[in-house]
Amino acid sequence: MFTVFGFYKFQKMNDLKKNQKLLNNLFVNKGINGSIIISKEGLNGSLSGKNEDIKVTIIRLKKILNIKKFDSFNNSISKFKPFHKPKVKIKKEVVPMDLIMSNRIKKKNTHIDPTKWNKLIKKKETLLLDVRKPFEYKVGSFKKSVNPKIDNFRDFPKYLKKLKKDQPIAMFCTGGIRCEKASVYLEKKGFKNIYQLKGGILNYLKKIKQKNSLWKGECFVFDNRVSLKHGLAQGTYSICGGCREPISVKDKKSRKYEEGVTCSNCFDKLSKNQKSRFRMRQSQIYKAKLSGKKHNFQKEFN
Repeated sequence: MFTVFGFYKFQKMNDLKKNQKLLNNLFVNKGINGSIIISKEGLNGSLSGKNEDIKVTIIRLKKILNIKKFDSFNNSISKFKPFHKPKVKIKKEVVPMDLIMSNRIKKKNTHIDPTKWNKLIKKKETLLLDVRKPFEYKVGSFKKSVNPKIDNFRDFPKYLKKLKKDQPIAMFCTGGIRCEKASVYLEKKGFKNIYQLKGGILNYLKKIKQKNSLWKGECFVFDNRVSLKHGLAQGTYSICGGCREPISVKDKKSRKYEEGVTCSNCFDKLSKNQKSRFRMRQSQIYKAKLSGKKHNFQKEFN
């Protein structure tokens, strides 16, 4: 069993290249896999490993980056390794929005606990905004939520300009970080009634029982588990080998689905050459399985 620890922190950071090297060495030494983005405005990450190794790693990570506590974090478990290797990336922004967060930016506490979230989003005047990408929204979302259908978060401000400044807006995303930045942007633009789901969807699915939930479907996650259900249990989605988008059990019944090659979303978009290459890759995965070995593209849970 592996622990999966997700977190983010907006805080001024220096010596990025030095810290990148220190974190890489820490993860390798402790057998930790996952991905972290560090920038001058903060960090965002999701790590996996044995529970005791995760605990030690987080303590050392906080010390390296001089962090007292995260803005938000979440814990879940996985029966297999949800990440293949450790990655520490340096980027200009943790969330690309052409807005650098700094200690000078003052922000209201607009976080709404999952236990109070249902009451807020049931109000007719509340605009329920899912700020995630369209393919995430397709896997699952709150009932009556609106998705801007934007593939690049950097384009999100263009959509926000269309909203009414006096309308209550309840935003949510997977772990909370995208809403954190979007809410700052909206406040700077004069919006008054901005709310965000504390800890994101993962916190909601962990705290709210399914019988009381307004969530429909599953929640896409950026690791080999693909999706999670209430209680953060393993979901039913997998990833298409052709377009790399999530596919459901129902999607696999389509005549356009071929394991490791295509799904109904990409069948008509891929060339014959691409499909041929993907079939060769899938054939190599099958052969690796039969011989008891692992292929580079083989998921841990297959």
